[in-house]
Amino acid sequence: MPTQQSKGQIEAAISKAMIQFEREHMGRGPRDARTWLIQDMVLVRLLGVLTPAEEKLAQEPEGKTLLKQVRTQLIESSRSLVESIVCDITGVPVISLHSDISTRTGERIILLTMAENLEARFGR
Repeated sequence: MPTQQSKGQIEAAISKAMIQFEREHMGRGPRDARTWLIQDMVLVRLLGVLTPAEEKLAQEPEGKTLLKQVRTQLIESSRSLVESIVCDITGVPVISLHSDISTRTGERIILLTMAENLEARFGR
């Protein structure tokens, strides 16, 4: 029987998997990633996800809008994959996924609500 992973190990595994997801499915990995298990939620913060071309595009109001639309559509089209990644690591089904990206800082936030309290499962 495998040993129980700690909350920190689960958070690190999700961060690593999300970096890989961004590289393989979005075309560029983030500069940094942090993940937190908060009760029945998984919060992922990805820093530095914009490409140089996207940073240039985000300097104009129309470009910001277009960039947000494209990045939103990309994450929506990959929603089942992201949910599967997190479910596989935690062993808990995902209920919903929410995401936003800052065109000013190049930061993406992904919030997943889970079917179970992860802090109760993995510790605080």
